[in-house]
Amino acid sequence: MSTRVGQPGEVSPQVPPRTPSPDALAAARTAEERSGSRGAVASEVVRAPGLSLVSHRLLGRSGLRVSPLALGTMTFGLDWGWGAERKEARRMFDAYVDRGGNFLDSASTYTNGTAERLLGEFAAGRRDRLVIATKYAGSAGADDPNAAGSDRKSMLHSVERSLRRLQTDYIDLLYLHAWDGSAAHEEFRRAMDDLVGAGKVLYLGVAGTPAWQVSRMQAIADLRGWAPLVALQVPYSLLHRAAERELTPMAREMGLGVVACSPLGGGVLTGKYRRADLAAAGEAEAPATRKGLAAASGALSERGLAIAEVAAEVARELETTAARVALAWLLDHPAVTAPVLGARTLAQLEDDLGALELALSPGQRARLEHADAI
Repeated sequence: MSTRVGQPGEVSPQVPPRTPSPDALAAARTAEERSGSRGAVASEVVRAPGLSLVSHRLLGRSGLRVSPLALGTMTFGLDWGWGAERKEARRMFDAYVDRGGNFLDSASTYTNGTAERLLGEFAAGRRDRLVIATKYAGSAGADDPNAAGSDRKSMLHSVERSLRRLQTDYIDLLYLHAWDGSAAHEEFRRAMDDLVGAGKVLYLGVAGTPAWQVSRMQAIADLRGWAPLVALQVPYSLLHRAAERELTPMAREMGLGVVACSPLGGGVLTGKYRRADLAAAGEAEAPATRKGLAAASGALSERGLAIAEVAAEVARELETTAARVALAWLLDHPAVTAPVLGARTLAQLEDDLGALELALSPGQRARLEHADAI
């Protein structure tokens, strides 16, 4: 019995069905062997039917269906000195949702709360078909010692603020934004379970937490019958692959879907930066601009630019953009449920969405991975 992938309501497996057939792969290998040079790599490209935003994937061990690309909202608002003003943020939201996208990513602290407020405004009338994720544990006030942290009080206050800003009575996916060690994990995991029991949160995730602690949290939750963690958000891209050492293997074993943030390395993998930008992104700029943030994270560096050039080489072969190549690499990764797009303009978002229809050959994937092997 044949099945169709990419229709609304249908679910693709964790590894999307874009793998070329054995015959196609054999033909590609033969063409490469005959060419005998890397200059002819374009001849080995095997294009398969693309994904779309309705090629839903299950999030971790849950039954929650999400789009293969999530729309991030950290750029919604100008509070941090860069980002998208309200009109442009609305255009990005509408373009994503109108194409069938349902996975929205935010946090209580993004643009000082503006991101959640705009997301709540834009989602009005379409709330129930969307999967809205947000995070807690960021500071909400310097004068309150309990305004930040992973403890129960901070969590409850943060969730209540998020619910008001998002104009909703439930959050689909709540992440612990960063584990700080100030509270026993039993405290905030039980508090998370209480929120699920109260119907204010449907699913749970974690970010900014070492693999050993996440696996411990998951094991204890399973033993005690608490709601499990189903998502792990982690910086992951061709530039940031340290997660492959422990985090992504742990996530696959423990039933957490990997949601990759910063999939373009702070914009470095788009090819927009040059070596001249290395000196310009010094202490005076960081972290006031995105360039400064990219430099502070280590993405904007000699190493980062070298990896970006490999992505640009593959993009030239495919007559596409380096951003799409970097995202296509993640979309094919067996551990990744969805990269989070951090577009600042509609044009950037439209370019990013083009990665859904891009197929990389085995040889191209190997070259990308060799550029910074783990």
